[in-house]
Amino acid sequence: MNEKLKNVVFTGFNKHVIALDQNTGEILCDWAAPKGSVYVSLLLTDDQHLIVSVTGYTYCLDPGTGRQRWFNELPGYGVGVASIVSSGKQSSENVLMAAAADADSAASTGATAGATGS
Repeated sequence: MNEKLKNVVFTGFNKHVIALDQNTGEILCDWAAPKGSVYVSLLLTDDQHLIVSVTGYTYCLDPGTGRQRWFNELPGYGVGVASIVSSGKQSSENVLMAAAADADSAASTGATAGATGS
């Protein structure tokens, strides 16, 4: 994996894709979709491609810079929450790592909420 992306986590909502330092929470990059408004789905396929779907519009961003690489309006397919998957070993590893990080985060948030909620 590109060392520049090693400690980066991506999140998306309200047409924004935000890259955060996973250790500090510092915002490294904030990209806003020129079209679409909500329901952001993300998939990091490799060090060069972050696929983003925003209410029916699909973009490819450079994950290191946030620069838009391409756009496809996918006319006639409608809008809504997109399911995105990519083939290839790198993509599968990234999805599994992201899922593990989400599970760890949810577990620690649940532990924190349980400790503060009592």
